[in-house]
Amino acid sequence: MTLQRKATVISSSVAALLTLMKLVIGIASGSVAVLASAVDSVLDMFVSLFNYFAISNSEKPADKTFNYGRGKIEALASVIEGTIITISGLFLLYQAVDKAINGEVSQYLDISIYVMIASLIITVSLVVFLNSIAKKTNSMVIKADALHYKTDVFSNVAVLVSLLLVSFTGYEIIDVFVGGGIALYIIYSAYELVHEGVLVLLDRAVDEEITEKIERIIKSNDRVNTFHLLKTREAGHQTFVEVHLVFDCLITLMDAHRASDDIEEKIKRIDPKRDWIINIHMDPYDDFLINQEDNNLVCSTKI
Repeated sequence: MTLQRKATVISSSVAALLTLMKLVIGIASGSVAVLASAVDSVLDMFVSLFNYFAISNSEKPADKTFNYGRGKIEALASVIEGTIITISGLFLLYQAVDKAINGEVSQYLDISIYVMIASLIITVSLVVFLNSIAKKTNSMVIKADALHYKTDVFSNVAVLVSLLLVSFTGYEIIDVFVGGGIALYIIYSAYELVHEGVLVLLDRAVDEEITEKIERIIKSNDRVNTFHLLKTREAGHQTFVEVHLVFDCLITLMDAHRASDDIEEKIKRIDPKRDWIINIHMDPYDDFLINQEDNNLVCSTKI
């Protein structure tokens, strides 16, 4: 089992534990803040299970049906996860407004406080673990999961503070405001997940810094006259690079191939954690020259 899959199994198990703890106390106490955190944990569990499915499929090798693999499943999972988080945030906002209108009173505050302290400790530990896996694998799904549980840390702190204030002051409106605030924060945090996933699905280029490094590597090779049509994109843990390299038309195929291999190896060393899929097209002349009126193919020589 890969690190990504292990991470999703652990996060699913933790989410199930937190769900059981918070849901029982949330319903029993009537605290909208605790209930909000419980509903979020329910969604965490289902999202983590979906992430396991997404990673399991994205890791499958390319085949006749999916020639480039299934890496974009991770981006799709990120979009779905963000959408689910948004819906949960809207539901929690409704719960806060409903409690404010009906004036419900929280109960079992002492037990609720202990549960939220335990929940906070468990969630912080999970975030640290997921962040370490995300750095090792560069997986978008694990990054999304880590970000999701990071928002849970803030919400758990807010719920805990809310319960303490309600316990000392008796003002239930604090619970309402905290619950509503968590709901709004959850909705806000979901935007980044959806935005990032959509950009990957639309084949956004890699970071400009990485593109500049690739260009410097190509320009540093003495056998390459120029280059064009440099394209990059990401899909899951894979980074795709396509480029046309222009050589002197008198160069041997063996020498051109050696130069291309050298460039390819240097590009891969930019970030060894990435799974690089590099496709280099070797040209004996600049393709753009065929757009000239005379349509003559011009032998390329380095100046």
